[in-house]
Amino acid sequence: MTARGIRNNNPGNIDFNPRNNWQGQLGKEPGGRFAIFDCAENGIRAAGKLLLNYRGKDGMPGVGKPGIDTPLEFISRWAPSSENDTLSYAQAFAKRLGVGIRDSINIAEPQVLRAALVSIIVHENGSNPYSAATLDEGVRRALA
Repeated sequence: MTARGIRNNNPGNIDFNPRNNWQGQLGKEPGGRFAIFDCAENGIRAAGKLLLNYRGKDGMPGVGKPGIDTPLEFISRWAPSSENDTLSYAQAFAKRLGVGIRDSINIAEPQVLRAALVSIIVHENGSNPYSAATLDEGVRRALA
């Protein structure tokens, strides 16, 4: 069976929130909590926009620079420990980026954002079914 995030064109499993008028958002999955998008590129875009927006939020005291800029901070915000094994998620995220969990990263660099999104896609769905072209277009839309 196809993973829910892939079925919903929402590979980051972003919660539906009516205040977020995401490009291509069609609504909420029936009986669930996650947003549905018209295409994978717009779901990837939304995940990228969220990561980019996190930079302006308060980070963890003593971790990285001011704001959210480390794998540990990004994933702690993305996947709170109340629902996830945040530490192992952050370790997998950091490993894919080739950095430590407390190392500062520039999520606005296209290659860093792309690697971060692939890491989230794999963690949330068990694999990455998307072509390089689909990923690149989602990243392009997020950075536009």
